[in-house]
Amino acid sequence: MAGPIGYAQSGEVSIAYQVTGEGPFDLVLVPGFISHLDYDWEEPRHAAFLERLGSFARLIRLDKRGTGLSDRQGGIADLETRMDDIRAVMDAAGSESAALFGYFEGGALSVLFAATYPERTRALVLFGTYANYWSPDMTEEQRQAQLDDVVARWGDGSTVALFAPDADDVLRTWWGNGERLGGSPGAIRELVGASWVTDVTDVLPSVQAPALVLYRKADPMLVPEQARVFAELISEASLVDVPGSSTFPWLDAGPLLDHVEEFLTGARPAPAADRVLATLMFTDLVGSTDAVRRMGDEAWTRVLETHHAAVRRELERFEGEEIDTAGDGFLATFDGPARAIRCALAIERAVQQLGLQVRLGLHTGEVERSPGGAPRGIAVHVGARIAALAEAGEVLMSATTRDLVAGSGLEFEDRGEFELKGLDERRRVYRATRV
Repeated sequence: MAGPIGYAQSGEVSIAYQVTGEGPFDLVLVPGFISHLDYDWEEPRHAAFLERLGSFARLIRLDKRGTGLSDRQGGIADLETRMDDIRAVMDAAGSESAALFGYFEGGALSVLFAATYPERTRALVLFGTYANYWSPDMTEEQRQAQLDDVVARWGDGSTVALFAPDADDVLRTWWGNGERLGGSPGAIRELVGASWVTDVTDVLPSVQAPALVLYRKADPMLVPEQARVFAELISEASLVDVPGSSTFPWLDAGPLLDHVEEFLTGARPAPAADRVLATLMFTDLVGSTDAVRRMGDEAWTRVLETHHAAVRRELERFEGEEIDTAGDGFLATFDGPARAIRCALAIERAVQQLGLQVRLGLHTGEVERSPGGAPRGIAVHVGARIAALAEAGEVLMSATTRDLVAGSGLEFEDRGEFELKGLDERRRVYRATRV
């Protein structure tokens, strides 16, 4: 959960920082290129990444000078000056010694700090970064052309594809907003230009702290050889390949964070959750408030009990799992989308026979389930928003759910595209018309 924003004074510049988590040691997260301490929490996967780090450490984050909530005057500054900014933030946060976690452009900065201040660096975590940026497939002219293209498109979210080729609409929208909030086109040109001429290779043997170097073979921006340089030149370095196909550490973050937690705490976390594909169904009685007012509490309680019994009969018949009952609505999950749709249609008919009307929404997506716990993740929010779009007697679903039941005999009506509240994205929605 986001915490208050503080400011550390580094020379004439104010550096924004934020502290979350209450772990037994400090962990400074040094971001790549741009960040925004408040807005970073708006993307669910990024927020989950920060929450996980804060579950085993006291997490200290900062917006580098010239970016995010930090002062913009004076430009980006050199690596040494930005290293002093980290020290200023640690002083302001009351941190005498911390582990540093640097990713992408933040890796070189973390290395320089660790080598310069060994007494203040307890460990070093590096992910998706480089000592000297190079690409075997690009000439200097091609690289400059890519930078010009990034600057020209800055703020529309399309550059996310460079780091996450499979980015969904939610991530693309969040990234575009984050570009505008995190830094100007001029700032990103300065940052990228500075990173291209930065080379900390000769500094690596001076790093005394134990280091964990993480990389992805399928990283779209960096080749594995760049990670191996760290492992070869830092005396106490471990090199680990983690699954995923993005330069962002917060995508496919579970295995990566398991390694980080084990490295920093000495204990690998026990599996607390599993990620599974599920179809979520939300139900909601229509007009229940007016019915309570008209019938009275006692009579409505009996009606509600009858309604609940009818819904549960259909859930059992179609092998649905009841997750939660809030007032007059249900949340249930299914391991098959066709069964979920048929169950929803059966619930609508059963409730109609009671003289009531219900709206239902379904979505299929990956969810996180702890043993005995409720599903979590963006798929839950998508399902709830689709249910809210339904009118009385309607069974609505996402295109994802509809596309998974081809050949099932189910029929659908295209209800068009809708912007889902709070998710900054548009999704096509379908209505089930027949079993």
